[in-house]
Amino acid sequence: MTYDVIVIGGSYAGMAAALQLLRARRSVLVIDAGRRRNRFAAHSHGFLGQDGVNPAEIARVARKQLQAYPTLTWIEGVAEATAGEKDSFTVRIADGVRHEGRRLLFAVGVSDALPPVEGLAERWGRSVFHCPYCHGYELDRGPIGVIATGPMSVHQAQLIPEWGQVTFLTNGAVTLDEAMRADLVARGVAIEESSIQRLDGEANVLLADGRRLSFAGLFTASRNAPSTPVASTLGCELVDTPFGSQISTSDMKETSVPGAFACGDAARVPHSVSLAVADGAWAGATIHRSLVFP
Repeated sequence: MTYDVIVIGGSYAGMAAALQLLRARRSVLVIDAGRRRNRFAAHSHGFLGQDGVNPAEIARVARKQLQAYPTLTWIEGVAEATAGEKDSFTVRIADGVRHEGRRLLFAVGVSDALPPVEGLAERWGRSVFHCPYCHGYELDRGPIGVIATGPMSVHQAQLIPEWGQVTFLTNGAVTLDEAMRADLVARGVAIEESSIQRLDGEANVLLADGRRLSFAGLFTASRNAPSTPVASTLGCELVDTPFGSQISTSDMKETSVPGAFACGDAARVPHSVSLAVADGAWAGATIHRSLVFP
């Protein structure tokens, strides 16, 4: 069978795109590896109508709603390679089976490269975050630490005082010039330049000099890249951003390969569930139009 559209990635952006296409009565295959980026978080915030809901529950309900449409096929698996051209694409999944589609959509999300601080990965999504709009309010204006990873961390430290008293932990990852230092101080940000030994407790930072700083929560700017290189196997171009790399797309969400599209965190910045859903909905509509007006 040749599907109208194959969607690689069944998280929020991929499902939002699939919904538009299913409602246009198009045949859609969703291939999902089951690795949502926010799987470590217990609550999702800032998404209208779903504020505070467990992100797994949001995904479960969304998938159930998609499955009410008879033109949906859902496969739980890993897409390993893509080939072909507009109107004749092939996707090979891990079990070796190949699927054919007229259009492709990469909604693969991103991976987070975290700073190599002992104890940080175990707290990612629980007490260490990347987005204050998603998690800042719940810290109740308590003390907040920002762990530097590079120049973008300065921007993060400048923004987050809206949510509490901030300490900027440079940890050898960024050198502050006089202007940066003055700006941070003017915003009430404390600057801590001792290196970090490890994290412990809920959100405690143990410094190399033996001091322990306690916070309500921590933020850090992870480096991002598409969670899988599957778009690159088709030849889709990547573009660098201040956050890492992403799949390059036009305003219509089409990649550098005609007929192949991308949406969600893998194809836009900044990142949130709300923005991923909106991006996916737009991608679904533009893909449908490409089928109607080839």
